[in-house]
Amino acid sequence: MATIKDVAKQAGVSISTVSHVLNGTRFVSEDKAYRVRQAVEALNYKPSAVARSLKTNKTYTIGMLTGSNANPFFAEVIHGVEATCYERGYHLVLCNSDDNLDKQASYLQTLEEKRIDGLLVMSAHSDPGFFEMLRDRCQWPLVILDCQAPGMEADVIMEDPEQGGYEATRHLLNNGHRSIACISGPADLSPSSQRLAGYHRALEESGIPAGWIIEGRLTAESGFEAANRLLNGLDDGQQPPSALFVGNDLMAMGVICALQTRGYRIPDDISVIGYDDIELASYTSPPLTTIHQPKAELGRLAADTLIKRIENPGRKPEVKTLRSTLVERQSVKTTM
Repeated sequence: MATIKDVAKQAGVSISTVSHVLNGTRFVSEDKAYRVRQAVEALNYKPSAVARSLKTNKTYTIGMLTGSNANPFFAEVIHGVEATCYERGYHLVLCNSDDNLDKQASYLQTLEEKRIDGLLVMSAHSDPGFFEMLRDRCQWPLVILDCQAPGMEADVIMEDPEQGGYEATRHLLNNGHRSIACISGPADLSPSSQRLAGYHRALEESGIPAGWIIEGRLTAESGFEAANRLLNGLDDGQQPPSALFVGNDLMAMGVICALQTRGYRIPDDISVIGYDDIELASYTSPPLTTIHQPKAELGRLAADTLIKRIENPGRKPEVKTLRSTLVERQSVKTTM
């Protein structure tokens, strides 16, 4: 296996010149740089990652702490992160914590041992101890995805959940619905509470009182359970709402399943709108009208922001907000 000394000898330059060409740490004349690149190719030289990290004090490795890879929303964001890391020459270490505080502490220890250069955090964790632990333990440049991070020295990348909740509810109102219920995510998660706030704002603007509000856990199973709780809570002869705003697509799928099991037709009897626009939303029956989050773009922007902070550590933290958009499919009926 060729060494850096072999490359220097073949190129007729010093070892330090080879190092400067490979690491871009100092100007080298075009002639010498060309000879080094030719020698690297001819000898099939592969720089030692360990030696490189010792010399530059960087491992070109990013850690990512996620809540649950099982949620398609997370998977699509991670895809954007991976693509950017690959393009920029960084490796990604992915840690799926299931929002378990003990696992998160263990993964932070592992990432410390791997000497990562920066950390991405995308977690649905509502335990205040999580951010407290992160403040105490995180020694790297940090980017938080999809939620606020009070008191953290971190960049934040997210969409506007309050506006998204407003637009979802506004779409139902524009289609003539006046009895609109909401199946929200956990109230102690900021994206869920802000989507619910958008629902309330749209109804208040129209002078319409809020309908039934039932809290779910962002899973299809919890959406199924919430829809059944809503229907079971109706008084004898009481009509169900004409439309439901559901806090994410997985819960919306569970809601549709529960309603159809009980004999309701979607959207003829009850309209349903979701949130996230995961890939599966196009393949529900009927296809789900939803709020599209730019998930891959969210991941790409987060990874790019973190790499820029790693390479320019003096930058001030920023909050970057992406805009969500309505995707109309076939699960909302016009009643006007």
